[in-house]
Amino acid sequence: MTPINSWGRLNPSSHVLYPLSNRQLLESQLGQSTLPGIAHGMGRSYGDSCLNPGGSLWLTSGLDHFRSFDSQSGRLVCEAGVQLKAIQQLLIPQGWMLPVTPGTRFVTIGGAIANDVHGKNHHVQGSFGDHVTYIKLVRTDGEVIECSPNENPEWFAATVGGLGLTGIIAEAEIQLRKVEGPWLETETIPYFSLEEFFTLADESENDWEYTVSWVDCVSRKGTRGIFMRANHTSASPSGDGQKRSLSIPFVPPVSLVNRLTLQPFNHSYFYLQQRQSGRAISHYGPFFYPLDNIRNWNRMYGPRGFYQYQSVIPRHCGKAATQAMLDEIARSGEGSFLTVLKTFAKREAPGLMSFPMEGVTLALDFPNNGHRTLNLFERLDGIVSEAGGRIYPAKDARMSKSLFAAGYPRLQEFLQYRDPGISSGFSRRVIGS
Repeated sequence: MTPINSWGRLNPSSHVLYPLSNRQLLESQLGQSTLPGIAHGMGRSYGDSCLNPGGSLWLTSGLDHFRSFDSQSGRLVCEAGVQLKAIQQLLIPQGWMLPVTPGTRFVTIGGAIANDVHGKNHHVQGSFGDHVTYIKLVRTDGEVIECSPNENPEWFAATVGGLGLTGIIAEAEIQLRKVEGPWLETETIPYFSLEEFFTLADESENDWEYTVSWVDCVSRKGTRGIFMRANHTSASPSGDGQKRSLSIPFVPPVSLVNRLTLQPFNHSYFYLQQRQSGRAISHYGPFFYPLDNIRNWNRMYGPRGFYQYQSVIPRHCGKAATQAMLDEIARSGEGSFLTVLKTFAKREAPGLMSFPMEGVTLALDFPNNGHRTLNLFERLDGIVSEAGGRIYPAKDARMSKSLFAAGYPRLQEFLQYRDPGISSGFSRRVIGS
């Protein structure tokens, strides 16, 4: 048994590890495993959806081969362990890019599909599953299911956003989008109220592909933040646009994010970004993946780790519920430095269990302060539940069964496609198996 942790570093748990490096080994290892398992890629899920305490982990990072690429159509076929980073680095110089990407490039194709990840352009491109055209799924009984939006579409819908619970994704085909290069025209705008944020978000959707904002959730001067928007451009400025890579080399004895540091951190960040507001030409790397150049940044939360809390609230009550959550956080004395606020458009989700829905999503990171933090989450849960919202499983480490069932109304339909040989810490916590 080997201890493995997720990105939140909350509670390492022991697993039996099965490294997979090819399709044949995948099928043979599934047959040898005597414990229920779950596929595990880069471990970038924050909670326990990628963990299986006391059970098997099938490590898919070795399934990292490109199968084919059509440079005319932009169709890429690859194994599930290929990282988004490898795709971007290889194919952007050829004029093709992933149409949807989350906030880190250190994610596997299998993980991106299983969590139906989203980016900063949901109003234009939807979620990751909207661009998957084929999945090869291997069940623990050896059955291989090939599915797409047109072939076995019910299996496709269950697997996209299905948290790895329908089988192991062995291979997938992705439709990439054409780009003129790695550069973006960006605009940075400070705002000073939620009303101003929603106005910026709404007026940006017609003319800007990427929109996102940072919120100062500990400001004593009302709700303020930084709104960022971007479009692809054919501009070719000098230099490579990449920032110098940094690293947090060890885990500090206490969290660097605490009551003493949060307000100065947020104050400094706001005024730095405010001074740099306006238009610029930026490389896609720092804009899409602002934390990727800080290796092991999750260590800054100290030995107890941290929680991420990401919700989505229906748009009709999004402003009131978001303000209520920010007010609750301010009253609690807790706080988040990495606070992201953005909107989701009205689009049909590709997966039965996809997280995005029309509304506003707020993502916050909190150091693990034990009961104080968990009690805050209970109060935030109440706001989310009353508003008819949901919590993102990829970021979750403590959601209740009732909140999960209420937020995902197609759960019972999804359960028909569960693989009985697959289980995770998350599935046992919120589903029971």
